[in-house]
Amino acid sequence: MTDHASCSTVLSNPKIAIIGGGLTGLLTATLLERASNQSSSSSNTPQITIFEKSRSVGRLATRYRSDSKTDKNWQWSFGAQFFTAKTTDFQQFIAPWLDTGLLQPWCAEVVELTPASDNGQPPNIQSKEQWDAVHARYISTPKMTSWGRELAAALKHTTIVFKTRVAPLTQYLQSQNQQRSQHQIQNQTFNQAFNQNSKQTELFDDTGASLGWFDWVICTAPNGQAVELMSDSGFAQQSKITKPQMQACYTLMLGWNDVQKLPETLNGQLAPQWDVAYLNSTILDRIFIEHQKPAHDELLPSVTIHARNDWSEAHVDDDIESVKKQLLQAAKQALNWSEESAPSQTDCHRWRYAATIVNKDTEELGILIDATKQWIVSGDWCAKGNIESCYRMAQQTVKAIMQTQ
Repeated sequence: MTDHASCSTVLSNPKIAIIGGGLTGLLTATLLERASNQSSSSSNTPQITIFEKSRSVGRLATRYRSDSKTDKNWQWSFGAQFFTAKTTDFQQFIAPWLDTGLLQPWCAEVVELTPASDNGQPPNIQSKEQWDAVHARYISTPKMTSWGRELAAALKHTTIVFKTRVAPLTQYLQSQNQQRSQHQIQNQTFNQAFNQNSKQTELFDDTGASLGWFDWVICTAPNGQAVELMSDSGFAQQSKITKPQMQACYTLMLGWNDVQKLPETLNGQLAPQWDVAYLNSTILDRIFIEHQKPAHDELLPSVTIHARNDWSEAHVDDDIESVKKQLLQAAKQALNWSEESAPSQTDCHRWRYAATIVNKDTEELGILIDATKQWIVSGDWCAKGNIESCYRMAQQTVKAIMQTQ
């Protein structure tokens, strides 16, 4: 674990840049604002800017399609399907949203599914367990993206800048009084300037436009992207960014026009009623029935299937249509649909950085901090790669920054 006690610069109304508007970024901004509210000094109120390359925040991705005939939707949580809350701090943090119903426990019936064999043996489905409120899995309703948007809406001292890619940080040492001409600024495209005396960093976007000067820069991107952002920057812990190994994941999304069209493996006629299936498959990992989740009753039949991480990593650079074809064939063997019960909706998505390989014998990396520059590299991949890890890394980041105030 990084020693944060060496941070000692006192900042008044610190300007903080967060690269990435996923859950780690949003939770970091949330906890920074809460920490400043608890401070006795108004000078500690941070001015936070989140730079997000996409059009939305949260990364609890949801995709949906609408049926023009019924105005109903198919909906797929094609990123994280659920999360757990094992620590007391995180349980207390999510409690207000459990009270409002935006977050809800998912007490799913879980089975183990062996797909149909090539010689005609039908799929085998065996009961595995039921998730309960004691060891709860939580979902965000009505969409998995809803919680992230709620977190963003509640921020008071944070500006979120969408569709903005921060350029890689390149170190430029200057004296505090050095003046840079407009010509120099224009010719510093794709670079960042670091002022050694004031410990401020100037960020640029990928067109070379300045994004401003910041007292702290927090990178919450996946480590494959973080290593590129910090390349040649002089970041003190650059070598540690690549220590956690991450794997890809392909997600297959299926939809049917009504429950009567579902294959028998899904409609409960020839198998026990189930919500989640763990697969004995070389390609597929889990199947999730979306329309049976809490507060999803109005959905058209929607099923999300995650491929195995090792298979996804081996095929991460393959043509997406070729991958989709293989996933559909594997899904057909698992769900055993016929021509009459085949899905009417199909889609596929590739997550290049989806899962962190957790080594139980290795200590968690924790956030990476360069106290001299006041740069922090953070993310769920610094811990166990799950949503609770986003919160824990946000806690570590806030502690490191608040120690300087």
